[in-house]
Amino acid sequence: MKRIHVAAAVIRGEDGQILLAKRADDQHQGGLWEFPGGKVEADETVQVALARELEEELGICPSSSRPLIQVRHDYPDKQVLLDVWEVSTFTGEPHGAEGQPLAWVSPRQLGDYDFPAANRPIVAAARLPERYLITPDGLSGPELLRGIQTALKNGIRLLQLRAPAMFDAQYRDIAVDALGLCAGKAQLMLKGPLEWLGDFPAAGWHLTAQQLRELSAAGRPFPRERWLAASCHSADELALATQMSVDFITLSPVLATQTHPDAQPLGWAQVAALLQGFNQPAYLLGGMASSDVERAWQAGAQGVAGIRAFWPESAR
Repeated sequence: MKRIHVAAAVIRGEDGQILLAKRADDQHQGGLWEFPGGKVEADETVQVALARELEEELGICPSSSRPLIQVRHDYPDKQVLLDVWEVSTFTGEPHGAEGQPLAWVSPRQLGDYDFPAANRPIVAAARLPERYLITPDGLSGPELLRGIQTALKNGIRLLQLRAPAMFDAQYRDIAVDALGLCAGKAQLMLKGPLEWLGDFPAAGWHLTAQQLRELSAAGRPFPRERWLAASCHSADELALATQMSVDFITLSPVLATQTHPDAQPLGWAQVAALLQGFNQPAYLLGGMASSDVERAWQAGAQGVAGIRAFWPESAR
């Protein structure tokens, strides 16, 4: 069965809301909501196909776009490759040119809409930012909290509280305060045993590679309303992350780092090859800076993760 190549768009308005269209009842996956787009013809590039489809479906012309995520999905009756681009500016006024209902929704509201199964990773990618802050090791509780507060003011919207040298009780106390700081501003990801899950219902959970290996066979440990991430370093671990239905991963180390000088870096070419068949958002970690975000997009990643790169200078 030949895989059908589809170009799709996550279209953002100036207010950050995302445009959805509803599929006609007589279409494949009819009656569900989708990100607008359509089939890439044999003689077209993805960008040409996307521009044509958005003109035909919505009466708009994209003027600024970039790769977001590629998703390969096998339905019982067809196989698709969704080549998804984020469209941040366009000309024209979107309307259902083919009579289809449209809706502008906030990223947080995307979970309230029914999408085809292949769209689930796109929903995650549309909700996630391009930077993922991981807190540095060796800081006191007050230092961590001051740094988190400054990072939030600097626009960080996704952060992981990582403090491997802390005693469990101290980490848990800091996690409570960090959740308070992040409420309504950013998604906080915690680390630790899954037995803690019930104590921090507002937090997402970031699994270590060891946890991933030990727990993946049991599948996802909690419902999809809550973020689940994992640290990956190889194709085997990417497969386990897929098995566990994580929402996103970090892939590392891309380059040599001060924190892990003995780790063999993957390099950009291997990163791109690893992500080619991976269907979830991925943050590249290890020697990354904000200036690497565009290169990360071209390699198939959601963005970059970092410790030193994103931790506020004033908090060091």
